[in-house]
Amino acid sequence: MSRPTIHDVARIAGVSLSTVDRVLNAREGVRRATQVRVTEVMQQLGYERNVAAANLARRRQYRLLFVLPAGGNSFMRGLEQEIAARAGAWEFTSIAVMTVPPFDDAALAGALLDIDPAQTDGVAVVATDSAAVRAALAALRDKGVAVVTLVSDLPSSRRQHFVGIDNVQAGRTAASLLGRFCRGRTGSIVMVAGSMLVRDHAERRLGFEQVLYQEYPEQRILPPLEGFDDQDIVATRLSELLARTADVVGIYSLGAGTRGVARAMAQTRTDAPSVVVHELTPHSRQALLDGTFDAVIHQDPLREITAAVGLLQSLIGGEAIDADVARIGIEVYLRDNLP
Repeated sequence: MSRPTIHDVARIAGVSLSTVDRVLNAREGVRRATQVRVTEVMQQLGYERNVAAANLARRRQYRLLFVLPAGGNSFMRGLEQEIAARAGAWEFTSIAVMTVPPFDDAALAGALLDIDPAQTDGVAVVATDSAAVRAALAALRDKGVAVVTLVSDLPSSRRQHFVGIDNVQAGRTAASLLGRFCRGRTGSIVMVAGSMLVRDHAERRLGFEQVLYQEYPEQRILPPLEGFDDQDIVATRLSELLARTADVVGIYSLGAGTRGVARAMAQTRTDAPSVVVHELTPHSRQALLDGTFDAVIHQDPLREITAAVGLLQSLIGGEAIDADVARIGIEVYLRDNLP
């Protein structure tokens, strides 16, 4: 009988080759149950790793590029820092970061079109929702570059996978929390968005309004206040709105710029609105601790980066995709369960 191979392990365990490789190399991104199943199949087959063959197979370099919005968005800067800190964690993989002006679809499309396929095998991009960006992603795919969207999706494009939370579900979660926090107080609810040009913000608004209208019809939802994820713009516009709208009982910040929300809250009246925001950063953590914010909805940046890298490697290598890798859970933090 021939020696069992990694292909045999993957087939019998019902996983991709990349998943077996991650288990062999003790890399992150594999669920515990999957690790156990792969290990058991290896033992059943009597699989022994051929180190020389494995090293030979890994001589290919995966050249990946993350395209992120520039600016003061703390979550995006956190993603950038995680990539820089862990870029060497993936063998035979080089990772670069490019930043573009936030919410600028023309700038993003131009940057994508300028990517040289001779230097880049795969791209992970925080997408804006526009025809120009769709066309740029199609051009990348035509050049043989693998593409996944990150944080904000563009499902009608030729991107191959999305890595991020279910943003409609996140908006629904925010509405459920804020509705409970505001129970017994009827008034206006403010949504602070970055821009409706990005799908994650639009989807969060959709989910939020679905639950508020259905379960808390006594509350009045105001039109979104766009702050372009800029804390100064958010602080100014939200302060002005609070000054002229006396019955605001709740605020949902569905993008970044949460430092601006905290600044506006510091100037508000004593019966302060309840506040739900996105992403656990040092600033939102402090606002939870001092009672300015009531809840933070979070997504794990390291898991998103790890998932994006793994998916791009599989796509470039022509391997089967483990769909579970791209599923990022929604985490909810209150002051009492901060990590």
